Amino acid sequence: MIRQSFAKKLRQMVVGVDRRIPILNGELVTAINFDNAATTPPFISVMSEINEFALWYSSVHRGMGYKSTVSSDIYENGRALIKKFVGADDHKDTLIYTKTTTEAINIFANAFWYEHQKAMILSTEMEHLANDLPWRYKFAMDYVKIDQVGRLDLVDLEKKLIQYKGKVKLVSVTGASNVTGYINPIYDIAKLAHSYGAEILVDGAQLVPHRAVDMKPHEREEHIDYLVFSAHKMYAPFGIGVLIGKSRTFKKNTPYLKGGGAVELVTDTFVDWDAAPYKDEAGTPNVIGVAALLKAITTLNKLDMQRVHIYEQEVINYIIDGLRAVKNIKLFGCPKKQGDKVSIISFILPNIEHRMIAKILSYEFGIAVRSGLFCAHPYVQKLLGLSSEEIQYYRKNDNVPFPGIVRVSLGVYNNYEEADVFLRSVHDIANNVTGYIEKYSKIKEFPPYPKTGIFNNNRHYLP
Repeated sequence: MIRQSFAKKLRQMVVGVDRRIPILNGELVTAINFDNAATTPPFISVMSEINEFALWYSSVHRGMGYKSTVSSDIYENGRALIKKFVGADDHKDTLIYTKTTTEAINIFANAFWYEHQKAMILSTEMEHLANDLPWRYKFAMDYVKIDQVGRLDLVDLEKKLIQYKGKVKLVSVTGASNVTGYINPIYDIAKLAHSYGAEILVDGAQLVPHRAVDMKPHEREEHIDYLVFSAHKMYAPFGIGVLIGKSRTFKKNTPYLKGGGAVELVTDTFVDWDAAPYKDEAGTPNVIGVAALLKAITTLNKLDMQRVHIYEQEVINYIIDGLRAVKNIKLFGCPKKQGDKVSIISFILPNIEHRMIAKILSYEFGIAVRSGLFCAHPYVQKLLGLSSEEIQYYRKNDNVPFPGIVRVSLGVYNNYEEADVFLRSVHDIANNVTGYIEKYSKIKEFPPYPKTGIFNNNRHYLP
């Protein structure tokens, strides 16, 4: 078990972890954030870095002033540090700054289309919509199946690679599920894809913040051709994402976003686009976001990603063991043979809607979780066993809530004490379903927090 001192150190590195918030009865409790798969709070080091860098913040690529030069250097030199963090090749790979993982995949899909307009794309049944929808409108595509517990079926992957007889040019797969936390064997998938003449893109949004990722050298069979991820899931807000991949892929395309900063010269009659990565970074560069990501990477490197992963595994497994004892609970993402995963677990309780569970956890106990489909609609529908007929029924009846599940997702700073509060709370809900439903059915508007003190004149957001 990771030493308690390490856990305490992790908690001291994150902003707002001991912030007190109001619950339904007006009392103040220490907030517990178990919704880190959506967005993490920032590192203290990141906020300090931004406050310091703000003194030097200026335009990027557009000025000769000293501050502009400093900002431009941070923006450009940051590419090498980010590449090193994930084992990308500093010469053979291009790094494009984006706003999010979603934008990164859309930019990549646009560039990939120029080289492979008639290609078949393989996505999977467990993907976030960001790694599904961009492919639907440009390419022929198919989905690799999941098995009974929601894991990716590699037998089906190879079956489809064979079936399409070399037409598959890309396998686009999540590194870790944002619903179940399953970590996909990305290097095995890369080998398989390469053996059939395809490349691989890994959606690293849920993987990169939780364990070390290495893209591997280009000549290796397990090389990851393309990787995307977002800073806001790794303790660095301010809206920056990353697309890394083979430089040749970004030579022929016209930009997904068009505007200033993406060109070399424009007249009334022609447009000369700049080279990659600049032609895909139109607009004013987000140097604040880059500075935040660089500091987050430096902080994570000091912590050691392997230690972070082990610690998070220990806490999420503790929660899973505790949830197994909850009356009538159904868990997703934790079969008996657990295996390696990131710190995510999902569940439902019978006879109580997923959204109500999330509201009760928040309003009664100050615990933030997520409920719904998590932008992975087909995956959650399959996990729930919903038939096509059932989906159409809910789709046509707006007054009937669509089924969903409740997700718990940890960050480096979450600890066993918070886990115990959460487990007691879920046990309480499961043992008092009727009472909670009766109580919350009477509340017509949400959130019913006390109005006094929220966004008060002092802007402290507390009574």
